[in-house]
Amino acid sequence: MFCRPAGVGLFHETLNTRNLSLGGARIFSDEVFNPGHRLELDIVLPSGEFLRCWAEVMWVTSREPEGDARYDVGLRFTDLAEADIQRLATVLESER
Repeated sequence: MFCRPAGVGLFHETLNTRNLSLGGARIFSDEVFNPGHRLELDIVLPSGEFLRCWAEVMWVTSREPEGDARYDVGLRFTDLAEADIQRLATVLESER
């Protein structure tokens, strides 16, 4: 699974998703975000379907220059529909 800015095509640059849970995600990004910034995201499921949600940036740390991305970013989901929470829970459970 991965996250991308909402509404963009499948091959748009994606955010490198590291940890994903029902509460939020940890992503790597070359774009700098400040804590409190809100992002509209698509969570792309293994089936190719996506869940659209809002997330708030909770923390940002710089990464090593030779790493996968410039920043490590912690997100908290703020608006995820109940039906989408259930779909995400099912996918997360199947990946354990």
